[in-house]
This record gives sequence, C-alpha cells and structure tokens, in this order.
Amino acid sequence: MEQIGSKMTGRREAQNRADRIRIFRQELDALRTAEVLSLTDDQRATVDAHLDRQLADLTASFDIDVSESQKQLSLGMRIVSALGGLALCAGVFLLFYRFWGQLATPSQVGILIAAPLLGLAAMDFASRRERTLYFTALIGLVTFACFVLDLTVLGQLFNITPSPNAFLAWGAFALILAYIYGLRLPLAAGLICLIVFSAATLMSLTGAWWTGFVERPETILIPGVLIALAPLVLPPGRSDEFMGVYPLVGLLTVFAVILGLWHNGGASWLPLEHKTVERLYQLLAFLVAGAVIWGGIRFDLRGTVNLGAAYFVICLYIKLVDWWWDWMPKYLFFFIVGAIAIALLTAFRKLRERTA
Repeated sequence: MEQIGSKMTGRREAQNRADRIRIFRQELDALRTAEVLSLTDDQRATVDAHLDRQLADLTASFDIDVSESQKQLSLGMRIVSALGGLALCAGVFLLFYRFWGQLATPSQVGILIAAPLLGLAAMDFASRRERTLYFTALIGLVTFACFVLDLTVLGQLFNITPSPNAFLAWGAFALILAYIYGLRLPLAAGLICLIVFSAATLMSLTGAWWTGFVERPETILIPGVLIALAPLVLPPGRSDEFMGVYPLVGLLTVFAVILGLWHNGGASWLPLEHKTVERLYQLLAFLVAGAVIWGGIRFDLRGTVNLGAAYFVICLYIKLVDWWWDWMPKYLFFFIVGAIAIALLTAFRKLRERTA
C-alpha cells in the first residue's frame, strides 16, 4: 500500500513538473515574440536540451503526459477503462446467472469466495507492473462487482434476511480499494454505498422497513451533506482531484434529494402542508446553490463553483417553467430565458473579476 501510494504521489508531482515545463516554454516563446526577452541560439538550445532531458527522465520513470494531445489521450484511456470495467462487470453477472443453476452448492460457495480474492491478486499484479494504473482500475471495478455479487448470492443461498449491512460491507471494500490504489471510481461507488447504508439505517430506526428510505428522501439528505463536508475533516494525503470525489458525490446527492422534494412534498417528514414543504425546498435549493458557489470561491474549489452554478441555473429554469410555461407565449418565454442567461453571464463575469 505504501509503495503504491508513493508511486501515485511521485507520478502526480512528475506530471505537475511536466506541465510547468510546457507552460514555461510557451511563455518563453511569447516573451520572444513580444521582444521582451531574447535568448541566443546557443542559450535556447541549452535550455531546450536541459528541459528535454528532464521530460525524458520523468517519462521514463512515471509515464507522464508531456503534451496536450497526450493528456487528451490519457483522458480517453481513463474513460475506456471505466467503460470496459462496467462491461466486464455486466459480463460477470450474466455469466454467473447463466451457469449458476448447474453447479452444486459447495461449488457455488467456492466460486463466490474465490472470485474477489482472484480480483485482488490481479489488481496487485497489475499495479506492480504498470505506472498509469488503467488496467488496475478496470480490474478493480470487476473485483468490486464480484464482491457485491458474492454477498448477494450468498444471502440468497442461505436465506439470510436482507439488511443495509451489505451496503456497509460493499462501501468499506470499495473505499479500501480506492485508498490502496488511488482509484476514484471505486471511491465514488463506496461513498454511494455508505450513503445508502446510512439512509437505510436511519429509516430502520423509525421502526419502518429499511428499504423505505427511497420514499423518505430526507434520510438520504443527511449522509449526503456529511459526505460533501468530509474533506474539511479528512487528513490530507491525496490529490485535490481524488478528494474532490467527496463533494461531487455528496453535493449531487443533496441536489437530487432537494429537487425530489421540490416536486413531492408529501415524501417529507415535516409536519406541514405538501405545498408548503415544496415551497420551502424550492427556497432551500437556491440557498444551497448560493452557499455552494460561495464556498467554492472561498476555498478556491473551481469544480464546486461550477457545480453550484449549474445547479442554480437548473433550479432557476425549472422555476421559470413552473411560473410561465402554461400561460406565456413560447417565443416570449425563450426570449426571457435568453435575457436571464445574459444577465447571469454578466453577473458571473463581475464575480470572477472580483475574485481574480
């Protein structure tokens, strides 16, 4: 675990160094074009040779991206890795259920226990032989799927009463994979499992069956908020991009719950009229969006600002549709929406200038 963590940290620092070298070269060319700084041919050749050696050493050690095209290819490879992992997960599920009935119970139990263990061994093997961890991430998704299938099918085989504890086990397993190998997708899956576990546990404490949390979205709201705020109390040690998964998952959960109660006040536990609850959550939606934008600006979290701004615009347009769509001429509605978009762009630009 320590070796893999140091590998990820070293690759991240190497990538940052390569990005600085690329930006330095671009700025050097701009200064020469503007006739602010001029190097002789020998001086420029010396600088280029030194930078090329630095990039060659970093590439040989960490397999980093030294150009924009390579960074775009790396992004595509991460997407392919995620999609391939999801496809293999589906294949594992279908394969299990295709031949499952033909196996004896001891064989079924043995396969269920062996599958995630083989996945862990494959992840360790791949992580020690690749520097970018694309194949490790793909295998990790399959391993997590095998573990989910493991508990699900074992529960069916031995008639174990379903409980939210399975989500706790799945979430813990996914978080272990995420932190050992530095994988963001298993981290997101683990956080979602923990949100479901927390919501189901809260629901069971009311005396209702735990699956009823779906009909009471406020049970999901609490763990969503806690997940979104988790980076404030978690110790540092991972990249901002990795830690950014927490607010992304938490805020998306909070946003979805508020939008759900926006249109279905009857699902709330608040002892108020349904319409009153809906109006309260409509107001809360805008307040939360504003708070997220402010927090993102305050702590220099660009992704959080973008997410809050997008949520604010979505809520605003939903409200405009509720107010005007049925009685206003459609052309006038869209003209007004366009004018509001221009006003928002102007406001965001001024806000951006103040925070520069």
